[in-house]
Amino acid sequence: MSKVLKLLFIRHAQSIGNIEKRMQGHGDYELSPLGRQQSESLAKTLRTESWRPSHVYTSPLKRAVQTTEILLSYFQVPHLPAAVSDLIDPDSETPIEADEPSPKTIPVEHAEELKEFQNGIFQGLTWAEAQTRYPDLCRKLESSPDWIPIPEAETLYDARDRAKRFLDRIMQRHRDGDQLWIVSHSWILQHLIAQLLGSDRSWRLRAHNTALFEFWIDRSRWELQNQNRFNTDLWQIRRFNDSRHLH
Repeated sequence: MSKVLKLLFIRHAQSIGNIEKRMQGHGDYELSPLGRQQSESLAKTLRTESWRPSHVYTSPLKRAVQTTEILLSYFQVPHLPAAVSDLIDPDSETPIEADEPSPKTIPVEHAEELKEFQNGIFQGLTWAEAQTRYPDLCRKLESSPDWIPIPEAETLYDARDRAKRFLDRIMQRHRDGDQLWIVSHSWILQHLIAQLLGSDRSWRLRAHNTALFEFWIDRSRWELQNQNRFNTDLWQIRRFNDSRHLH
């Protein structure tokens, strides 16, 4: 393909809430030590691939923001190898000359639409804690595959609506040649990807921490209603739930 709009969806790295098996929702949980390592591994991989974003969108929740910050630390300034940086006196006033020019600042936007499921009364609880506090509701959820509303939580319609709002916004704002990182959460990623693919259903995706979903889109033809909608040269899935950088 010639110049295209590149979208790289990224699930945040492992958080403390992930370790504790909490239903994090909109709760703000820091990355775990392993999560920081996962972010570093992904950053090194993307840097090796020269996958430099022109724009970054991230959920404003701490686990996504911290993932984004670690990733960008490899692209915003020349990143020195540990063997070199350990030799530098942090108190020295002598500027360090890098072999590469200082890169341009990459714009970052915190997007509310990229937040995880707003899970109401379950926020921050483990399933065992939820069963203790809300036994009847938990029994209903365990006994039926149908959607059962959780008090104070958003609905599935809400999820698809905010997924659509976000994708409509970036399609209006960006053109071929732009390269986007979109750092978000596993639950809402399912709805974002289903919306992008034009599916009238959302599908279960068991995304690993720091998993990548990469799409290349011919933005100039995105609104066409002719047979090009079915031209697979114009819409490509380049990676799907890719976490090879962790191994």
